[in-house]
Amino acid sequence: MEELQRLIMYGENDRLDFKQRVTQPEKIARTIVSFANTKGGIILVGVKDNGTISGVDPEEEKHTLQMAADFYCDPPIALRYEEIEIDDRVVLKVLVPESKQKPHFAKVKEDDWRGYIRVKDTSVQTSKIVNKTLQQEEQTFEQLPLERHETSVLDYLQKNPRITLNQYMRLANLSQRRAYRTLVKLVIHGYLRLHDKEKEDYYTLR
Repeated sequence: MEELQRLIMYGENDRLDFKQRVTQPEKIARTIVSFANTKGGIILVGVKDNGTISGVDPEEEKHTLQMAADFYCDPPIALRYEEIEIDDRVVLKVLVPESKQKPHFAKVKEDDWRGYIRVKDTSVQTSKIVNKTLQQEEQTFEQLPLERHETSVLDYLQKNPRITLNQYMRLANLSQRRAYRTLVKLVIHGYLRLHDKEKEDYYTLR
């Protein structure tokens, strides 16, 4: 119970999502896929966006979640469930592991499958470049030595508050395509944070 209250207190973020109910498998599939494609995460079902515990019938929610994971995610994603009771209400804690079969795609409609990654508290649709980057990662990025052009952006951000794609292209002398792929890779693996709400996207250290 204390762990649940602590999670709710943190609020939604790149590893945590609140859902009052799960009614549409195609919508929750995007959240599941975004966690699996990034660092994994937790979905708390029975919690409103503002953190209020509303509670759910866990069996009903599991049915929709399982349908989403099995039929609306490709490849399918294995979920784990925990039921937490608090003040006569049940919150379903859904654990989505980081996948070793990236990239996963969510079924948006018939014959339309799209990739998503988790950025802050949002599931963001990926580009073909990002999907290719995910696919090429057969071992966890943290276990690989960083290349010089990858460490250069981290060194730059130790001394500067932010960097844009164009600044990084000049800094590392990379093409736009390669620079973008590198920045996305560093975001996906938790080194950088993407800020995309302003006129020009920029990146900071996590």
